[in-house]
Amino acid sequence: MTKGLALARLFYEAGHDVIGADFAPHGIPACGRYSRSLKRFYTLPKPTEEEGPTYYISALLQAVKKENVDLWVSCSGVASAVEDGQAKEVIERRSNCRAIQFDVATTGMLHEKDTFIEETQRLGLPVPETHNVTTRDAVHKVLHGTKKKQYIMKSVGVDDVVRGDLTLLPRRTLSETYNHVSRIPISNSKPWVLQRFIMGKEYLTHALIVEGRVKMFVACPSKDVLLHYVALPPESALNRAMLAFTKEFVARYGRSMTGHLSFDFLIDESVTEKGAELKLNPIECNPRCHTAVALFAGQGQEVADAYLSLLKSSMMNGNGHPPDEEIIVPRQPAKYYWIGHDVVMLLLFPILNVLRGQIRLVDWMRGCSEFMAHLLFWKDGTFEIWDPLPWWCLYHIYWPGQFLASIVYKRKWSRMNVSTTKMFVC
Repeated sequence: MTKGLALARLFYEAGHDVIGADFAPHGIPACGRYSRSLKRFYTLPKPTEEEGPTYYISALLQAVKKENVDLWVSCSGVASAVEDGQAKEVIERRSNCRAIQFDVATTGMLHEKDTFIEETQRLGLPVPETHNVTTRDAVHKVLHGTKKKQYIMKSVGVDDVVRGDLTLLPRRTLSETYNHVSRIPISNSKPWVLQRFIMGKEYLTHALIVEGRVKMFVACPSKDVLLHYVALPPESALNRAMLAFTKEFVARYGRSMTGHLSFDFLIDESVTEKGAELKLNPIECNPRCHTAVALFAGQGQEVADAYLSLLKSSMMNGNGHPPDEEIIVPRQPAKYYWIGHDVVMLLLFPILNVLRGQIRLVDWMRGCSEFMAHLLFWKDGTFEIWDPLPWWCLYHIYWPGQFLASIVYKRKWSRMNVSTTKMFVC
């Protein structure tokens, strides 16, 4: 994944020995294993529903002990965040290694949409109107009890099949609403949330939290599948507001938090007598490293020092608390894209739509212009001139292997995220 590769390069630039570890789905090697930034690489067994995370944690612990690792930085995907919380507790209990990872309880609470909203509300922070539902009757009760409100249903757990369904409810007619809700796999074992629809721009944040203090922070515009990263100016009002929310959440949580913390916000903008008023609505939390960490490229020493501060007890002041430090933000960050995504979405798909008569040729030319702007003035999220192999392997080994595996195992997919190497099954 881009985030792991980006962090490995930052630690390498700061002069540290970096040991990499990742899964190899269907035997297809992760592109990051070929990076010059890695001293060694370990292939880990992926947790399964049948065997759980036992073999994964055991292999990770074995690698930590063998390499005498001082700091483990978790870069888990959406499906293995809780398992990494378990791994953190085992590693810190059975070795001298420290972990940048929340514990199981904190990870589980932040990872699930319903418990995150409940905890945020308990902390006295603003949240959008949200209802936990486990039956279709409960869904209809909420929908019929409101006027002029619209909602989006989200699965509490990880479900690629329904993740992209952002249908607004209720539908235009009662019949359409009932038909849509009847197709949703909802039960006590598969709970959902009904969250009020907010017509506003979406943003994400990424923060490094070390012992209850925000060490790094970045915010940028977001979308459902994000492949273009542009950091907000640190001095902007919106960036400062989201940083303040992050700091307040960590402070009110009341436990010593150490890990990566990313929020998704919808911004509700309203006009008052005093002018435009912006309201932050936290809709989800990702208790794991985010791809946005790539925006810190070129700041290896600062970033490494922020992570390694977990190991330095000398950072404590006389009161037993770390002194106030300036939060690290991206300095003149590049704008990031992934060429594989842009070739398909800006060149290939549009030209097919031109041939089908669905769009005009001038629309395709606009896509070509945007592609050239990215190619000339933006930065690819995987490519580095001094470390080109991960980029080459991503497009010549990893993705061809994944497409072949999908054919062999008859696995249908609807879309893919080049930056996280994730295919959304359907």
